[in-house]
Amino acid sequence: MDTPSRNKWQARGFAVVIFILGFTAGILALNAYHWARAHRPAAPSDRIEQLATRLQLNADQKTKVQQIFGDTQQQLQALRKESEPRVNDIRQQTDQRLQQVLAPDQWQKFQQLRDEMRPRRGPGGNR
Repeated sequence: MDTPSRNKWQARGFAVVIFILGFTAGILALNAYHWARAHRPAAPSDRIEQLATRLQLNADQKTKVQQIFGDTQQQLQALRKESEPRVNDIRQQTDQRLQQVLAPDQWQKFQQLRDEMRPRRGPGGNR
């Protein structure tokens, strides 16, 4: 095979490899997009819609269920507001006790680890 012909085949082979890599990257990106959408937290209205569909609620039941969840959410928010100062006091006491036990570098590392873990806990998690 002469050199110009060989160069053409190499160029074609290179183009095929680039195409396959691009196609594979596109498939992986699409799968990642679908996975992220499937694993995102549902909005409260979406959750109620899913519940209504799965339980086959009629319109009256759906309205009552929405009201029950709305009332519950208000009660929980009020409870969190009431308990928040006490929870903060307990956390401060815990920090003071830990500082007495841990060396300064350990205390610093503990704070860093705690800060790293906070975002992983979802809404309503202990913070």
